[in-house]
Amino acid sequence: MQNVDLRLDAGWIVPIEPAGALEQQALIVDAGRIVALLPVAAADTRYEARERLALPHHVLLPGLVNAHTHAAMTLFRGIADDVPLQIWLEQHIWPREGRFASPEFVYDGARLAAAEMLRGGVTCCNDMYFFPDASARAFLEVGMRAMLGLPVLDFPTPYAADPDGYLQQGLAIRDALKHEPRLAFSLSPHAPYTVGDATWDKIVVYARQLDLPIQTHLAETAHEVAQAREQHGRAPLDRLHALGATGPGFIAIHGVHLSAGDIGLLAAQGCHVVHCPISNMKLGSGIAPVASLLAQGVNVALGTDGAASNNRLDLFGEMRVATLLAKVATGDPSVLPAQQVLHCATLAGARALGLDQDIGSLVVGKQADIVAVDLSPLDATPCYDPVSHLVHAVGREAVTDVWVAGKRVVTGRALATVDEGSIVARARLWQERLQ
Repeated sequence: MQNVDLRLDAGWIVPIEPAGALEQQALIVDAGRIVALLPVAAADTRYEARERLALPHHVLLPGLVNAHTHAAMTLFRGIADDVPLQIWLEQHIWPREGRFASPEFVYDGARLAAAEMLRGGVTCCNDMYFFPDASARAFLEVGMRAMLGLPVLDFPTPYAADPDGYLQQGLAIRDALKHEPRLAFSLSPHAPYTVGDATWDKIVVYARQLDLPIQTHLAETAHEVAQAREQHGRAPLDRLHALGATGPGFIAIHGVHLSAGDIGLLAAQGCHVVHCPISNMKLGSGIAPVASLLAQGVNVALGTDGAASNNRLDLFGEMRVATLLAKVATGDPSVLPAQQVLHCATLAGARALGLDQDIGSLVVGKQADIVAVDLSPLDATPCYDPVSHLVHAVGREAVTDVWVAGKRVVTGRALATVDEGSIVARARLWQERLQ
């Protein structure tokens, strides 16, 4: 018998690789990694676990990957609803950021976001915001993984005065934290319309020298694309491609208004797209051509965007909306089925962030980032297909337990790492200042 740290016996396990659900299986974890996935009876003869948990009515799946968010902006949740994107940014968000963005603001907001995401089964996020070192402290304290986007803009903010200042600060943070196993980094120019060619040139050089991904908002609105054609004589993606930004490390966020040529370019370059359906709907931006992207072989991940433009950091909700939206947009009910959209929320997100060797599926050797979802309540009964249920029947409230690198960070729907009350209290103090 082999001694191991943890054994989880579950009614079903959805490993993502391969597709589908396995019944009455045991997941074996040791030293933070997956050691085996095998039938319960076989586990009885091979492993002696220091901790064993029976979950006969649960489905286990890999931790969800929120491939785009602005975590600290959770403190802006609901502060400016029902307005167009440019008005939302220019009249509501940017003025408040100018007044209040600080390491303290970012830490408290990211801690609130991390708590919400973990309780909803999100074990890794791709964040893009100012003061990423403050976000890092929050993510590590609460217990989740994160890719920290190092922001770059051509105009001053409380974080930096000019493009060189953004790059210097961001790369210094990366150097200080690069050995932290639960953190990764990317260069994060906000968008083509807020970052000029000279700055993009520097970003591309640093990305290639340091082997860092580049993530940016791209083709989010029709206005953005039309403005780019007017100012630069080409679509935003064509401009970035000419500047050398595209490739396997390029993450295009939103991609709502991509042309057929754009999609072909993304596919040819091995780029990734992060689909944020609820934020795009709420801001009236449109419907991303997800079916066309997938048909061309583009890796499509799922993101929530920030809670300021979504109000929820809920990847279960994004999965359900994404599949339904794709069906109604194409008139084809077979488009983006449950297994595929679950793949978008797990392994595709990990792949977009360059982390798929470690997370995104329940495969031997990978990190034990695991989510347990309870399928016993009446609103999940009967269950013929647990994969379908994860997308169409249950929501994040069905998540009971979460592990990151084999450590349980959510126990019985409650955070095991931090005091939830203190997080809420800090958020309410910010509410008094922001409103």
